[in-house]
Amino acid sequence: MTKLSIYDMDRTITVRGTYTPFLFHMVFARAPWRLVFLPLLPFGFIGYGLKLVSRKGLKTYNQRLLLGGKPNIAKLEPHIERYADKVMQVNSYSKAIAQVEADRAEGRKLVLATASYELYVNAIAKRLGFDEVIATRLKINEQGQVLPEIIGENCYDVAKLDRIKTFLDKQGLERESIHIRAYSDHVSDAPMLDFADEAIATTPSAPLRHLAKKRGWTILDWA
Repeated sequence: MTKLSIYDMDRTITVRGTYTPFLFHMVFARAPWRLVFLPLLPFGFIGYGLKLVSRKGLKTYNQRLLLGGKPNIAKLEPHIERYADKVMQVNSYSKAIAQVEADRAEGRKLVLATASYELYVNAIAKRLGFDEVIATRLKINEQGQVLPEIIGENCYDVAKLDRIKTFLDKQGLERESIHIRAYSDHVSDAPMLDFADEAIATTPSAPLRHLAKKRGWTILDWA
């Protein structure tokens, strides 16, 4: 039987979220003048709060303001590598990394499934030794320009589970022939945790802690 361990990333392996810090890292590294757009950021969150803008739309709105409309991927890569190093150094749970290593030693295939951008998640996953990445994908045009346009859906909630199922299909893995252990901190990953054979709530938010107790899921506090 194939054994998989599927990890959420933000606040599961990392202590804090990585998306907004990534954008600010890129601003200070590449174009500090973009800080002039800071007063516009709250309008996106207001639109999201009023349900006028989706989570997907909010992410691309912030991306356009702070990363720019068409940055070249080759020019972003050195900054992405430095950001990944920073995440590992100052924004990761040592107990989470130890669990990743334990799962690897157990012979489990490691999958990182996150709503964060594949653009920088790949670099973090490489440092952690993950075998596969399932993340929110951005469109990159033929000129190598990264566009503020998400391919498909934001890899979040039910959409994340759909991506996981697509991944299994592409790998030729039938659900009955695999054992899935899933880790997450947030209740939005309830669909993924329900899908797993072994669900683990890690340093969970209050709603997930409540749900985990109700469902009998394992709770691990990594802080």
